[in-house]
Amino acid sequence: MTGTEHVKLEKVIVHRVGNPTRGEQLSLSMMPLTLNDELVRSMLVKYFLHGFNEHEQYRFTHLSEVGMNEVYHYVQQIFKDPENFSQSSALIAQFLYNKSTHARVKEGELYVALMQEVPFENDFVTALGIFKSETKDAFLKVFTHGQNLEVTAEEGISINKLDKGCLVFKTQSDDGYRVCVVDNTNKSNDAQYWVNDFLQVTPIANEYRQTGQFLQLCREFVTGEMPENFEVTKQEQIELMQRSLDYFKTKEQFDYNEFTQEVIHHPEVIEQFAQFKDQYAQARQVEWDESFDIDLNAVKKQGRVFKSVLKLDKNFHIYIHGRRDLIERGFDEEKGKHFYKVYFEQEA
Repeated sequence: MTGTEHVKLEKVIVHRVGNPTRGEQLSLSMMPLTLNDELVRSMLVKYFLHGFNEHEQYRFTHLSEVGMNEVYHYVQQIFKDPENFSQSSALIAQFLYNKSTHARVKEGELYVALMQEVPFENDFVTALGIFKSETKDAFLKVFTHGQNLEVTAEEGISINKLDKGCLVFKTQSDDGYRVCVVDNTNKSNDAQYWVNDFLQVTPIANEYRQTGQFLQLCREFVTGEMPENFEVTKQEQIELMQRSLDYFKTKEQFDYNEFTQEVIHHPEVIEQFAQFKDQYAQARQVEWDESFDIDLNAVKKQGRVFKSVLKLDKNFHIYIHGRRDLIERGFDEEKGKHFYKVYFEQEA
């Protein structure tokens, strides 16, 4: 998240949340932190906010109604009356403690922070942050001892990486608020207690999510499904992935029929792609509109994982950026090996 230099920390409280199945305790603070040191305040803001992607949004949900979502309820109480801050934060910690029963859940500090002037969708709003630190880093501290310098080892929290976080923006409360989530630990399906059990949030199908999910669909189709059903070379796979990415880079709006005709071309491949798209949507519980605005932030993120490299054994990598007609694939009978022939005008 950028543009956080004007964020104001109104209140911050810290609780310690253990794993009850290991006999670890829940330790609750009675009062918020005393934040008189401006350097500490700025470090906390960086620690809390720098890991969030504000384009990837969620909302609180519940099987019955959103008001029965525990975290949503406690957050709403704080927004309505900040005097409830300490009491409601303790209830949040208690609820997290009850959900921290998986064997992989680590003990850690839970921070609850009420903030003002947080950037969100071209505006600055009130937000409540819920953050958990589970990972401790070792560091060396140099100090003076008499006429010498000595070194001691200490353990602390790195402000450069947030383990788990939830940022709730005070907007659209009737629709479960707008929420951003970070979960950098325990990413296996059986240990995603932070998102599924504790927060109970679901993604919002905005332009960012639809763009990113469709590009991910394309990548999985080209690299997995397509080779199983058609004779296709690595070079052809790279070219199709590049055409997919170029479509999203050069268009302002996605249109499914236009995409399949301009990018995939072949009717039998288009038909297989449509079947795979339906299977993917059902398995991942995602939906796409036939047309939607393209989000360039999502294109940029997905572009990092689109491969345009031919890996030839362990000896060579060929980076392909276009012009399929300038590269030929063949087989040398005498040497018993495949080869690529590359045409170019000048060597850089």
